[in-house]
Amino acid sequence: MTVHFIGAGPGAADLITVRGRDLIGKCPVCLFAGSIVPRELLSYCPPDARIVDTASLSLDEIEAEYVKAHAEGKDVARLHSGDLSVWSAVAEQIRRLEKHGIDYTMTPGVPSFAAAASALKRELTIPEVAQSLVLTRVSGRASKMPEGENLKAFGATGATLAIHLAIHAIGKVVEELMPLYGADCPVAVVVRATWPDERIIRATLSTIEAELAADPVERTALILVGRGLAAEDFSESALYNADYVRRFRGGNGPA
Repeated sequence: MTVHFIGAGPGAADLITVRGRDLIGKCPVCLFAGSIVPRELLSYCPPDARIVDTASLSLDEIEAEYVKAHAEGKDVARLHSGDLSVWSAVAEQIRRLEKHGIDYTMTPGVPSFAAAASALKRELTIPEVAQSLVLTRVSGRASKMPEGENLKAFGATGATLAIHLAIHAIGKVVEELMPLYGADCPVAVVVRATWPDERIIRATLSTIEAELAADPVERTALILVGRGLAAEDFSESALYNADYVRRFRGGNGPA
């Protein structure tokens, strides 16, 4: 018996990987986070599958579902939103599975920052403008940020910031980043990326609070901050330059 952790993607049901879809179809038990995972994915479950919405369950109750499935010899498809590698709360589940000697696998999914970039129709790494992307958040009720990991520290690098789980703290975001990025620095808030009701709010650090006051957002939103979000007059990468010599292309430069 194996528990298959599956990144279900950012919202749109067709953004799940082929591997993830096939695993759902093979598992007689499916646990899914009903508040943020599209129910359309449940159509891939076997007709007689046991389906459990974990939105209201505690970690102990989720653990009990794993133990029950293990005793019955039934594989479990465990669906989490986005990708498993960040803010998925998978680590504590894995620790409990290992305690019980239960096997598990991990299948990645489309992360929310990638979905947000696609919604904006932007590349987040722009030549000579922004070549680093920081995925971060602010302290919240679920867990505190480690000492040293804060917006001021990351903002000092000038990198593009993808700030998760922080829409409730937009004032703090503005206060800490304005001195570092400037009042005219572009900001984009992508709400429920790839869902049917997706929204995009574009502003600057000086205007984003007013924009959100006029068009409130409560949850499931990603805040992107950085000069690369609006850069147009930038140098082109040499990657496709005719004189650029690389493994698969000889180039037209001097011998």
